[in-house]
Amino acid sequence: QLQLVESGGGLVQPGGSLRLSCVVSGAAFHYYAIGWFRQVPGKEREGVSCISSGGSSSNYGDSVKGRFTISRDNAKNTVFLQMNSLKPEDTAVYYCAARALTGCMSRMSPLQFDAWGQGTQVTVSS
Repeated sequence: QLQLVESGGGLVQPGGSLRLSCVVSGAAFHYYAIGWFRQVPGKEREGVSCISSGGSSSNYGDSVKGRFTISRDNAKNTVFLQMNSLKPEDTAVYYCAARALTGCMSRMSPLQFDAWGQGTQVTVSS
């Protein structure tokens, strides 16, 4: 019953920025922690960031710390991922996912999340 829809992906040059959005419907959004993952062909899905249900805490993968920022607007049922200083190795399909708990684990795993969006492609290239 929970539905997540990502948007905002695209093609950007190294050093550029993108802002991804994830709109959640079908459940009480403010009860869910929301995570962002990314995946490239041949590799496992990688945790990028997670934010608690109230937005009071968040965590980031080591490879994106200092460059990406997660936030949420519970009134609009939306989570954002601001991506700055993008690198070619950030190229991936980015997914948002909902976790039926209020908090995030310090180490993210896809198994912790119950519902997923369809993904949005981010390509960083000259």
